[in-house]
Amino acid sequence: MAPLPDLSSDYSLNLSVQQVLSLWVQGSALHHFTEMWYWVFLWCLFSSLFVHGAVGLLMLVMLQRHKRGRLITLVLVSVGFLASLSGGVITSAAVAGVYRVAGKGMAPLEALVLGVGQTTLSVVISFSRILATL
Repeated sequence: MAPLPDLSSDYSLNLSVQQVLSLWVQGSALHHFTEMWYWVFLWCLFSSLFVHGAVGLLMLVMLQRHKRGRLITLVLVSVGFLASLSGGVITSAAVAGVYRVAGKGMAPLEALVLGVGQTTLSVVISFSRILATL
């Protein structure tokens, strides 16, 4: 019986949060679907956490005298974060899939721009829908 090939080295190269935050990658670019998805998703997650944290603090300040202000803040921020998190998973996979099918490597800075761009686009679309209802 032949030994199984070691595939762990292919997918464990650049999957550390420290590497993502420092934009450091072994080699010149990300080449595997898992790496690309993980990097874009983590940047989307971090930027979404920043946006929702800032909005949550603003809501707490603005609703401090409301009877149920803390509960409203907690519910709205958590629902908004979970919605952006699930959207980030899907769109990050789509972006990584396009890069993988095209056979193109993704530079770490591209992952940063695409992940933060997803959050920015989400905020812009959210505000444009609110203004349309006024």
